[in-house]
Amino acid sequence: MRLECAPLAATWAAEHAFLKVDGLTRLWARDATLWTNHGEDHWLGWLDLPERAETEGWVPRLTALAEAVRAEGTEHVVVVGMGGSSLCPEVLATTFRRQPGWPELLVLDSTHPDAIARLEARIDAGKTIVVVQSKSGSTLEPNLLLARLLERIPASQCIAVTDPGSSMETRARSLGFREVIHGMPSVGGRFSALSPFGLVPAALMGLDVGRLVAAAKAAAMACRAESGQNPGLALGLFLGANALLGRDKLTLSCGPSVRRFGAWIEQLVAESTGKDGRVILPIEGEPLAAPDAYGEDRMFVRISVDGDDTSDVRRSLDALEDTGAPVLRLVLRDAWELGGLFFVWEVATAVAGALLGVNPFDQPDVEASKLKTRTLTGALQRGEPVDVDVPSFTSGELAVYGTAAGDLESALRAHLGTLGAGDAAILLAYLPMTVEHELILHRMQSLIRDRTRAAASVGFGPRFLHSTGQAHKGGPNHGVFIVLTHTPAGDLPVPGEPFTFGQIALAQALGDTAVLTERGRRVLRVHLTGEPGAALARLHGALAVALVG
Repeated sequence: MRLECAPLAATWAAEHAFLKVDGLTRLWARDATLWTNHGEDHWLGWLDLPERAETEGWVPRLTALAEAVRAEGTEHVVVVGMGGSSLCPEVLATTFRRQPGWPELLVLDSTHPDAIARLEARIDAGKTIVVVQSKSGSTLEPNLLLARLLERIPASQCIAVTDPGSSMETRARSLGFREVIHGMPSVGGRFSALSPFGLVPAALMGLDVGRLVAAAKAAAMACRAESGQNPGLALGLFLGANALLGRDKLTLSCGPSVRRFGAWIEQLVAESTGKDGRVILPIEGEPLAAPDAYGEDRMFVRISVDGDDTSDVRRSLDALEDTGAPVLRLVLRDAWELGGLFFVWEVATAVAGALLGVNPFDQPDVEASKLKTRTLTGALQRGEPVDVDVPSFTSGELAVYGTAAGDLESALRAHLGTLGAGDAAILLAYLPMTVEHELILHRMQSLIRDRTRAAASVGFGPRFLHSTGQAHKGGPNHGVFIVLTHTPAGDLPVPGEPFTFGQIALAQALGDTAVLTERGRRVLRVHLTGEPGAALARLHGALAVALVG
């Protein structure tokens, strides 16, 4: 792994300040006073994961499990989880793809009926292993999705990854799951990539888990060095120092070999730093542009594998550096170094949190949306509707809420017209995460940047509730939100409940929107009916008109 960064006075000043207070020593000593002294020492078990994986025999145990699953003719492994429980498996699945002779790894982290139906149509129930992952065991989405899958797939084909003594463990053992594999109580979900939450899916899709662990162990050793050779320290100082200077939009550019890694970083960094009115907000999925497309609130990190970067990419990064923008490049020798890269980013996030003066290991504002969703779910159980608001106006397949404007273009123009210096447009789509939908939303992201010079991020619900949702509510009031909800063409019942998955998805969206509004955030909701791709295209066209001039 190679880290390249032009010397930046702010970064090196931060290094001296951090080392002057023995920051690195205190990190490895698990000294909570390095942060806010509010229990951080209870959440640093991730520092030991590379070594524990080796000393506790995780590799041979998981390899044996994977070989047994393959020998049974398994075609698919479906990981059911949210946030840290699903994002690392998604990175592994998209980076390494299906291994010859091994099951294909799929991830289900959406309550949208279309996403569930699409996955169900893809798998053969008799040749599928379900891995349900929930640290607490009580997370809403994995439990509802598991209930749905258990209608088709026997419990004997299910594996639970959860903390010891959780409600998920109790349920799994009572139903007769094939395996219950424990996580570590001292490792939070977003720091769990090198724990069983990441390694179990890796093994089941046929990856060399020992090779990933070896890369992580090498990175852990490097991250103890008090020098410029410490990649976690250097990256963390880069992130924290630039954020303190007002460059708090972390623009992530990932090469084709590791294209999904940015989504994992997005959760780790946003949920760890977005609190107490401070944040490092990742901007993921945005193509590189000319320097004049960006405001002064940006820093840039490029992550690639040797050979990924074209001359155009290198020229774009060089042009940004030439204008004085902070640019850091992380180059992997091969994709197997992802094992080390997970660890490097975890150390960097802990270091950046110390510089910002926040607790990187809690998520106090995530619970607010969960509570609001529980209230709405209670209403559904009583047979009461949750969507009782009247739209401000309708425009074809789009209904717009929360504006005084009378047409779509005017509403978008007025809403995004509130973007000021340091603000970001936040697109939150409670839609199935398809290639088509991502493409249109990222076009909107680039359009907003090109027309306003403001950063824009894209998140799919409900998964972002377990990642950037913390930053949206706990960070500074710099977000201008557009929430997209959708009426599915066909709904699916939730087993044992009087409501549907479509109703749950809408309840989650409305609950989160209500909390954002209560926190004084600027929110516009657009509800889509019919085919979502066509409705998104219509919205993109209106946005292009609204931002002219």
